[in-house]
Amino acid sequence: MESYDVLVIGAGPAGSGAAMTAAKAGLKVLMVEKRAEIGSPKRCGEGLSRSSFERMGFDADKARPEWISKVIRGATVYSPDRKYIKMTNVLGGDIDGWVIERKQFDKWLASEAAKSGAKVMTKTEVINLIKEDGKIRGARLRHHNEEWDVAAKITIAADGVESKIAREAGIDTTLRLADISSCAQLEMANIDIDEDRLEIYFDQELVPGGYFWIFPKGERRANVGLGVRKPFASEYAYKYLRAFIETVPSLREGSVIEVNSGGVPVGGLLEDMVMDNFMVVGDAAHHANPIHGGGISESFVGARIAAEVAIGAIQKGDTSKSSLSRYNERWWNERGNMLMKVFKLREVIESLNNDELNWLRKELEGENLSDFTKARKFGFLAKILMKKPKLAFLARKLL
Repeated sequence: MESYDVLVIGAGPAGSGAAMTAAKAGLKVLMVEKRAEIGSPKRCGEGLSRSSFERMGFDADKARPEWISKVIRGATVYSPDRKYIKMTNVLGGDIDGWVIERKQFDKWLASEAAKSGAKVMTKTEVINLIKEDGKIRGARLRHHNEEWDVAAKITIAADGVESKIAREAGIDTTLRLADISSCAQLEMANIDIDEDRLEIYFDQELVPGGYFWIFPKGERRANVGLGVRKPFASEYAYKYLRAFIETVPSLREGSVIEVNSGGVPVGGLLEDMVMDNFMVVGDAAHHANPIHGGGISESFVGARIAAEVAIGAIQKGDTSKSSLSRYNERWWNERGNMLMKVFKLREVIESLNNDELNWLRKELEGENLSDFTKARKFGFLAKILMKKPKLAFLARKLL
């Protein structure tokens, strides 16, 4: 039986974040990915802000051209009446971020994990976890027609929102329907758009419980998609997407060169993410921003915290649930409490009808929107809502 300090299951941003961190500390790490190609198929709008990339521990000035599709210098946010708020250089620099190529970005992250010392294997499926005395001891793997057992001091589940591995281990990662956004996206070509800005549309009738996006990729290409949620949506996401595109003249005649769909966790944050010798990270642990669904940096940062706790536990020779629970404590202090505040903001926004969204847009500026997505200045938003007596009860959710 092969033996490792850490076995990471899943090679998305969370898996690579965990593997990279553990390998840099000198641990023996194996990261496996069931798909033949890391990063494919993409299930992402592919937006990445400069501040998020820096939160992951990288230098934004050294972003790699092979995974950058388009530099972004702001965003335009539309209310249902198609009037807008512009967010420009909200980070105070020359750029706000990028629309990336996830297929290249995820491979780059995995390559960085490999360069740090982790062994990376694709097309390698976990058949089942190996349990002994009720504790996770590793996993049985399959690569092509070969099967073998791998022992690990700590196994980290980074296998996405479905996360069968966490459930097999005994952690309930079931999401309420209200906490999962059903998303559909088209990569479109030959469309007339603002090439330098993200475009976000809110409309509770056309995009119930979510929003519509246009993320430019350069040369008249863009990711065009939306996410909707139960109980607000009565149809499937793709039907809402095609209907909304018909309301945007610049998109109607565009061509579709790729179709994507999937679920994104926008709630359901886990209180407890560990067991003896086992941890869950990334989308599997519902680490995404509840208001916009962005999960690249949240997944990576959360996995890095988990790996740092795993390093200490292995060095002490104590990989029990009690020892690994430091991950729960750190993550909630460093990221979870902020995301829970953003979750409350999501509940407020989804309670507003289109007339109220149009009214709210008149009261806000671009800087306000940037603050809100980071759980800042909620008191300011509460004061605005209290101008309308019928919205006062929503204001209390933010205080």
